[in-house]
Amino acid sequence: MSKYVVVLGGGESGTGAAILAKVKGLQVFLSDAGTIPARYKEMLDQYQIEWEENGHTPQRILNADEVIKSPGIPNKATLVQQLKALGTPIISEIEFAGRYNTAKTVCITGSNGKTTTTMLTYQMLKDAGLNVGLAGNVGKSFAYQVATQQYDYYVIELSSFQLDNMYEFKADISVLLNITPDHLDRYEYKFQNYVDAKMRITQNQTEDDVFIYWNDDAAIQKEMEKIAIKAQKKPFSITSKPTGGAFMHMDKLWVDTINGTLEMEISELGIRGQHNLYNSMAAALSAASINIQKESIRNSLRTFDGVEHRLEAAGKVRGVEYINDSKATNVNSCWYALESMRTPVVLILGGTDKGNDYNEIKDLVKEKVHTLIFMGADNSKLENFFAPMGIPYFSTHSMEEAVKTAYNNAKVGDTVLLSPCCASFDLFKNYEDRGRLFKEAVKAL
Repeated sequence: MSKYVVVLGGGESGTGAAILAKVKGLQVFLSDAGTIPARYKEMLDQYQIEWEENGHTPQRILNADEVIKSPGIPNKATLVQQLKALGTPIISEIEFAGRYNTAKTVCITGSNGKTTTTMLTYQMLKDAGLNVGLAGNVGKSFAYQVATQQYDYYVIELSSFQLDNMYEFKADISVLLNITPDHLDRYEYKFQNYVDAKMRITQNQTEDDVFIYWNDDAAIQKEMEKIAIKAQKKPFSITSKPTGGAFMHMDKLWVDTINGTLEMEISELGIRGQHNLYNSMAAALSAASINIQKESIRNSLRTFDGVEHRLEAAGKVRGVEYINDSKATNVNSCWYALESMRTPVVLILGGTDKGNDYNEIKDLVKEKVHTLIFMGADNSKLENFFAPMGIPYFSTHSMEEAVKTAYNNAKVGDTVLLSPCCASFDLFKNYEDRGRLFKEAVKAL
């Protein structure tokens, strides 16, 4: 009798995992508490995989040999707790796919900059002519690609939720960009629990592997004193010159590569802003770790022009720039966005609060923002925090209302910045939906 695997969640991750299980000859059943999107139902039907939606059938799930849990399902969910009580192994899609993967993996995590760094690294590998797949939080499901494709490399963006249920999986190259408070609602509001999840990116690595990390991050430095990391270490920094890594000096980027040091003017980079210096260094070190030539890396750094919903120009109306930074789902992301602003700002904030501490952006808001617009189902926490600062603010409850309010309060030469600090699930499907609606509202002005 073949192993019986249950997949919880019928989105990109779950559907991919179910298809890989089927292709590998396992008995598989997929269950989703909500509605499964039509395109995923079609894929499941095509592979003759049994599925259910809008609720779980406990007896079909609780007798599983193993459960693959989608990252969006919290550990406190009743069914997850029941499975844990039974001792049923619960793993992530990435862990499951890793069992069957033969390609080299570049795995990227961090509280901020993951998507930009992942996309830039992927671009570098593609530009160098490598046979490479894009997976994890961006691109197609890793498991689905392992089931249906033959790549030599994968560039994989990993969230803390995906890292949580990884045990045997190993990254050939792991990248840790930064660790700042995020998703604390999923980690018992304890920062250390979240830090522990992020550090799992290094687990199982050997001397043959590479660990790329931000040398200036206090949380990472503290963890590295506690954990014996076997992988070759390649730090990047803007305050020092670490050996074997990358650094910034005299308005130039310096990166150690297989064919000497890459030296490049910061002004040549295709993407702007200080946060993108870190992303560029991390991506360049990843490419250098698989022996991509420095001229190829330089070319990719010059031509890459960023990621949708991350400091994306959304249009100019009556002398006012509109910037879509919907992907800023935590306070630190918003800090980077504000730090890169060179004009007076009308700032749109709000959404599902994840245990945010807005003190981190307080000084930048004071310095750069002349009007605040809160946009959420419940704006009371934002109002309570920012009202004492004396900056004019407006409370809104839809994208259309927020953009119109911004338009009415912006002056020629200002920037209207959507950088919400929060998750989007109170008013929107996801941050992409929020960003698209922002761009549509700007177009409609």
